[in-house]
Amino acid sequence: GPSLSATSWCGCLRPVFHRPSMTSAALAVSTLLVAVAMRPVRALVAPGARLVGRSHAATRALSAIPGRGAGRGGLYEDLTGMVGNTPVVKISDKMCPPGVELYAKCEYFNPLSSVKDRLAVAIIEDAEARGVLKPGDTVVEATSGNTGIAVAMVCAQRGYDCIICMAEPFSVERRRLMRMLGAKVIVTPKAGKGTGMVRKAEELCATHGYFLCHQFETDANWKFHEATTGPELVNDFAAAGKKLTHWVTGYGTGGTFHGAGKALKAALPDVEIILAEPEAAGLLASGVPTERNDDGSPKASHPAFAAHPIQGWTPDFIPKVLEDAPMDLLMDELVPIPGDQAVATAKALAAKEGLLTGISGGGTMYAALQVAQKAAPGSVICAMLPDTGERYLSTPLFADIPADMSDEELEIAKSTPSFQLIPGEEPVLQVA
Repeated sequence: GPSLSATSWCGCLRPVFHRPSMTSAALAVSTLLVAVAMRPVRALVAPGARLVGRSHAATRALSAIPGRGAGRGGLYEDLTGMVGNTPVVKISDKMCPPGVELYAKCEYFNPLSSVKDRLAVAIIEDAEARGVLKPGDTVVEATSGNTGIAVAMVCAQRGYDCIICMAEPFSVERRRLMRMLGAKVIVTPKAGKGTGMVRKAEELCATHGYFLCHQFETDANWKFHEATTGPELVNDFAAAGKKLTHWVTGYGTGGTFHGAGKALKAALPDVEIILAEPEAAGLLASGVPTERNDDGSPKASHPAFAAHPIQGWTPDFIPKVLEDAPMDLLMDELVPIPGDQAVATAKALAAKEGLLTGISGGGTMYAALQVAQKAAPGSVICAMLPDTGERYLSTPLFADIPADMSDEELEIAKSTPSFQLIPGEEPVLQVA
């Protein structure tokens, strides 16, 4: 639906996908998604919700948003129908520079809280349609975590066994989530980097006959974004009476940039697309291509790669999905992102906007803020927020977020006499 404030989205209607069959061809699935994306969108958000462009007067109370409580208008056959149609939320003037409008597309509204839910559905349904994935098969992928979580989700729903290969540095909470979803997680040595976990996944498939997702190489990746993410952006801004002038994204596999970028340029030829990558790992900035095997996978680690804190972005090779994109057509600017600024911006989004996103979302928003500072008055900018901040509890994003009460919190606790838990003192329960 049209762009909302963050609080307006809670409980509002989203399109309903009722899938009687989960074995339909990928083309039919894509057609369904486009059809839903192109239907009139104002009906999906109830009158009175805090829509961009409408008065906020008398709409701050929860009861003033009649969409809540209405339900979704139907039932889901399974959770894969919930993938996509994520909300676009306006960034307030607490962060947005004057004279422009800045928005965030919140991909953590997908069922397993990241943009990679789209990728997992795309790959599995495409493989089923082509007959290369059958009941009883085992699905394997190499991932920094979000793709593995999404693939494990789809495999759990479909009944496939799942094995995920994941390099040692990525957050432990991701491993636990995948195991919770029934996947087996094979942790590879840190020194092997991203190429190491890819090699391990390939080795397992070659030895045991498993199905390898090939997220970094498959066309199903970007084509799903072309059919869903891109049209969603076009329709939501059009429904709000806004013309999108700048779109900002980073890259992990490059699928969002490649697919959604194509859809945006087709619908809005003048839109500027800004691609971000870590300053410490400027693979695209280097101009050096990745050497590839016959299947498109990388032969070796890229010489420009260095470790960076933006998990999910920029493995130690340029993905084929990204390299295959028509860069001259799609990319208007490449922005390097300092790791510390990605972390700081993610924290600012949480503290100032209530948007809990990960380090990659912070990096994308940092790039969007740089664009906003120099954009022409009246510009309308949208940044992708790929996942939730809850995936980063053991990472630098939460390094200075304490679990114990701070001095200020202790003073608040002591300001009333009952139920005090003060370090070094006996707990105080209710005072008569």
